[in-house]
Amino acid sequence: MTVESTAARKPRRSAAGKTGTTGSKAAGTTGTRRAAAKKPTDAQPELVQLLTPEGKRVKNAEYDPFVADITVDELRGLYRDMVLTRRFDAEATSLQRQGELGLWASLLGQEAAQIGSGRATREDDYVFPTYREHGVAWCRGVDPTNLLGMFRGVNNGGWDPNSNNFHLYTIVIGSQTLHATGYAMGIAKDGADSAVIAYFGDGASSQGDVAEAFTFSAVYNAPVVFFCQNNQWAISEPTEKQTRVPLYQRAQGFGFPGVRVDGNDVLGCLAVTKWALERARRGEGPTLVEAYTYRMGAHTTSDDPTRYRHDDERVAWEAKDPIARLRSYLESETDTNEGFFAELEAESEALGRRVREVVRAMPDPDHFAIFENAYADGHALVDEERAQFAAYQASFADVDEEEGK
Repeated sequence: MTVESTAARKPRRSAAGKTGTTGSKAAGTTGTRRAAAKKPTDAQPELVQLLTPEGKRVKNAEYDPFVADITVDELRGLYRDMVLTRRFDAEATSLQRQGELGLWASLLGQEAAQIGSGRATREDDYVFPTYREHGVAWCRGVDPTNLLGMFRGVNNGGWDPNSNNFHLYTIVIGSQTLHATGYAMGIAKDGADSAVIAYFGDGASSQGDVAEAFTFSAVYNAPVVFFCQNNQWAISEPTEKQTRVPLYQRAQGFGFPGVRVDGNDVLGCLAVTKWALERARRGEGPTLVEAYTYRMGAHTTSDDPTRYRHDDERVAWEAKDPIARLRSYLESETDTNEGFFAELEAESEALGRRVREVVRAMPDPDHFAIFENAYADGHALVDEERAQFAAYQASFADVDEEEGK
């Protein structure tokens, strides 16, 4: 039994109740200068893991029941989800490098956290993502090509959130946790037995919006799961620059349980998220899930991670690749043959071609649309900025003309 699961069995019934997990003391509790200067404890807390990096199944009495009935076909489905999501993500990255997209936020390395948690949701649950939850969008039935319009600058989202109970991508860091909490409070008042899940990263955990969402959800016993993908880096800031304790332990101070799961273990993420969502539906309030994973690529395509982290760190995490470990399990413990993997490879290439064709068929962005809806009745400063931008755009035409001569 893990440290987290011991605490998780204590549902939050009131703001005064003791919940959460045991662990090392937070920095500065002794009040001495020496204690404040100490680094966070080197002893890593235990985490829920059902599938090791080598693809070996680990027994866990607390969470095994949530995946006990999973079939081989469903395991293959999880593998397919991760492979296709990674292929889509790679194609989007390439399209940005070729000038077809303005920006892209890759999920490379976080497929298990997203697919495992996404497949744990029910159709009537509601999802509030950040801008990186491409795998969750896949699980919710959002066409991946619909994710790209915003990154090309031709729309503000690209899908109807209520069609899939999957909210539009949120660019403002951490604000979606408040949206999720308010929505969860609303469905609770409506008497629905559905749940809400809000995604955010380790960087967003430092935002005030997240702390406010924790407070409101705890006090009002909102049926919401806070799913934090701790990918170790908030752009160029490592996690240890943001917190003195493991992120999941922050839930203790707000009065609800937290649990850390191996974010590269799709079975573990599926089981823990199912547990947290079922707990929410029973009226037992919020849960913080910390999926301990790694961002294999750049924060976005405008970022260069080689400037702030070492290659050996990435190499160590490549050995924990979420797709490779599930493939090892399928090959060693099921009758999955090479034909399945070959067919999936062909399907992934077809997906890549479709994504490329759809994006290239999209219209070019309207460069002046940004000025149109800033004020209802217009504004002199906006008019001035529009004129300056028009002159800037015209300067490129002059250069092209000169080069043509």
